[in-house]
Amino acid sequence: MGTFKKILKRLFFLPPLGTILTALFGFGLVLAVAIFHIENSIVRYVSYFSSAYALAVTCAGLRYVKPAAAAVKSRVASHPLTEKLRATRLGGKYLSDVRFRAGVSLYRGFFINLLYIVVKFVSGIVYRSMWFIALAVYYILLAVMRFLLARRLNVQDEAAELRRYRLCGIMLLFMNQALAGIVVFMVRQNRGFDYPGLLIYAMAAYAFYAVTIAIINIVKTRKHKSPILSAAKAINLVAALVSILSLETAMLAQFGGDDNPLFRQVMTGATGGGVCTIVIAMAVYMIWRANNRLKNIEKE
Repeated sequence: MGTFKKILKRLFFLPPLGTILTALFGFGLVLAVAIFHIENSIVRYVSYFSSAYALAVTCAGLRYVKPAAAAVKSRVASHPLTEKLRATRLGGKYLSDVRFRAGVSLYRGFFINLLYIVVKFVSGIVYRSMWFIALAVYYILLAVMRFLLARRLNVQDEAAELRRYRLCGIMLLFMNQALAGIVVFMVRQNRGFDYPGLLIYAMAAYAFYAVTIAIINIVKTRKHKSPILSAAKAINLVAALVSILSLETAMLAQFGGDDNPLFRQVMTGATGGGVCTIVIAMAVYMIWRANNRLKNIEKE
């Protein structure tokens, strides 16, 4: 048993450089097969095996993330450029004031949302896709929520923050009905989003990045105990989840979803249902949490 564990450790728990190289090779090979439509069965099977192995090695290599992030953070904090930035008024406020930093993040997300909305609308018109237009409308509502939160960020009033937090939960609850309708139409008509050319790979990178950052920020925001900050991060997570849903339908369309319509419908329905359930749970929790805290404040 001890020998078997040692073999597994040597196979999957690689040093940092080995982990990076294995991930680059495994994911790069399967990406090349998809991009260049390589039909050779041996190459395709090798790419599937290497990508599976790369995924396992990458998961095992996550143990390096925390110490690496701590080392990078320490180096950045002690860098001369950081010291110069800290000496300026805006730079010092950005590095030391969590609320100011969150405000910058909200406005940045708001303007990125606007750009994303324009891209979706234009894509919907050019490619005659109602799904792109529907997604653009959804992101418009998310942008409105970000703007409402940003306007309340500097108000040091817990009750006001909680009311805005509850409003976001209510908006998410109603918006989720629209999202559920989009999912139902996609399943019934067996259609979805379609990213032309290599755009799908850019959207895949964005979707996975957005989900990762959203989850990390939600965990980090918990220690600040600010309803406004929590609502902002919840909106980021919702936007990331919707990106994953649209990405999945596009990948099914581009990589063989039409060969098996039932499989595509099941996968779209399962993922869409999962996203809608998560959003409903978040919205209900936000409303419940705000109502309970507001009652306690009134009693106090």
